[in-house]
Parts: sequence; C-alpha cells; structure tokens
Amino acid sequence: MAIYGAAVGSGHYLKEIMNSLSSVHFHDQSVALDDHGNEILSGLMARPRSLSPKFFYDEKGSELFTEITRQPEYYLTRVETSLLRKHVDEISELIGDDFILIEYGSGSSEKIRILLDSLRPAIYAPLDISGEYLAQAAQALGQEFPWLEVHATCVDFTGEFELPFNSQKRRVSFFPGSSIGNFERHESQAFLTRIRHLVGETGGLLLGVDMKKDITVLNDAYNDERGVTAAFNLNILAHLNREYGADFDVESFRHEAVYNEQKGCIQMFLVSEKHQKVSLDGQIIEFQAEERIHTENSHKYTVSEVEAMARKAGFGKIKTWRDDDGLFGVFYLFN
Repeated sequence: MAIYGAAVGSGHYLKEIMNSLSSVHFHDQSVALDDHGNEILSGLMARPRSLSPKFFYDEKGSELFTEITRQPEYYLTRVETSLLRKHVDEISELIGDDFILIEYGSGSSEKIRILLDSLRPAIYAPLDISGEYLAQAAQALGQEFPWLEVHATCVDFTGEFELPFNSQKRRVSFFPGSSIGNFERHESQAFLTRIRHLVGETGGLLLGVDMKKDITVLNDAYNDERGVTAAFNLNILAHLNREYGADFDVESFRHEAVYNEQKGCIQMFLVSEKHQKVSLDGQIIEFQAEERIHTENSHKYTVSEVEAMARKAGFGKIKTWRDDDGLFGVFYLFN
C-alpha cells in the first residue's frame, strides 16, 4: 500500500492552514477533478475494470491507511520504523549535510520524524496529492521542528513534475513504506530513473521495500482481523461518491486481497456482490455479480531485484539494511 492519493481540497483553505507558520510553505500543483474523472471512468469502463490506487487517498483514506499501519498483521511499518531507528546514524553519515530532503507520498510524515533530528536537512519537501491532509501534517511538523523549513507540495508525483521552489542545494529523496511496490515493475524502473534525474549525480534515494516471504504472512498483512484494510479498500468507492458524483452502493462490494505468486505481488480487488448499475459522469456502468475492480498491486522484491533496478536507473552504489527475519529492506541508492 501507499500514500500517494487523489487530489482533494486545496486553494484558499490550505493557504490559511499554512499561513500560521512562516517556516512552512504550501505549493498547489494538484490535478483538476475533471482530469481525474476521465481517468476514473476509463478504468471502470475497461475490461478488466480497474482504479488507480492514488484514488485511495482522500482525507478519510489517509486516516484509514495510518490505522492499517497499526494493525498487528501489518508488519511493514513496524519493521521499517525499527530499521530506520536502528540505523539512523549510519544513514545520516552516508547522506551528509546541507541538502533538500524530498519525501514522496509523505502522508502523515510519521517516518520522517525518526530521521529529522539526525539528518537536519536544510529544507524538507513533502509531496502528496491529498492536499488538506498534507497541509495539516506539514503544519504539525513545523510546530514540532521549529528550525525546519518545510515546502509542502500537493502534486501527483507519479507523473512528471518540477519542484516549485528554487534552491541549488543537493537533493536526497525519501520513498518509504514499500510504496514502490504499487507500480508495475516496468513503472517502478521508470520511476526510479526519474528520481535519479531529479537528485542528480550528488544526491541519493532512501527507499523502503517489502521483501518476498512466506505467502501466509503476506496474505494476513492485507486481510487484517479488524477489517481496516477492507474499509480502506472500500473507501475508494465512497471517495468517488463524495468527490466525483458517483453513486456506488459501497455495501454491495467486498474486499479481496490475495498474493499472486507468478506476478510476485499482493493484488487487491473490490468484488460486486450482486448485479448492479452505477452512474458516473452521465455514464451507466453495469456490474455482474462477482465482477471485480482491481484497485492495487503491491509488488514484493528480492535484494538482487532491487539492486538490478537501482543500477539500471543510474545509481552506482547501494547500501542495504534488513531485519533479522528478512521481512523488509531499507536501501540507500547513491553515486
């Protein structure tokens, strides 16, 4: 899973949030709802049907994802956080000083708090497409770290974009949570290559990656006993109802998540429990009973797969930290 969501509320309200702290700045590069609406409709009309996982992350979706990370079955956040805490001094030494720290899909900015006092970046630039959630998280971070200059940018970072502020300092990117796994493998390669171009020869990327492991552990992580992941998955339909004028009967769909061993990924779906019709943007979409909407892939990797992808993207050096059980890996890619 990942936090890189769909654009929600920006503009005047967000500026009001950010204006309370002079060290915190908000930049709005969000995509128009109409543009997203076309993408949503195309995915739902296609066969097989699909929705991009970026549409998980309205404010409610972001809150649910944070709750997922606290479930006992969801080891990813717990293990990654432990690795960051354990190796923060070594990470800081490798990265160096006087740099911009760019976090992709920053969400609640919880993990960056582990690193900030040690890294002491000149500028922290969180990127997320859930605008109000980003603004609130950036303000909280500015209050907690008053020495820190924050440039929060509401942007769909899965495509091309430019940083909206000027600085000649070195760039280091941070992409935690195994969010890289939400891309198809060829998309992951392209994304890492774009990051390499952004950070340049003197920069780097601190990357969290979920490792391939026992299938039962993987399936349990995405089917937690309390049903928080199911609520998160179903909220994508509620989000479309709220923001895009759809009329999904959310209770007529169920969550399904299973590991696809051939693809090396968890696949998440929403399954229609009956024959039903949904309207969106003047179009009628007809679902048969048991028809599925594909909402997310979460690819898992081996260390050698990550290393090969990093080198192909243009990173010459790789430092790896893993937990004793080999559940998760933190990688620093640099030159």
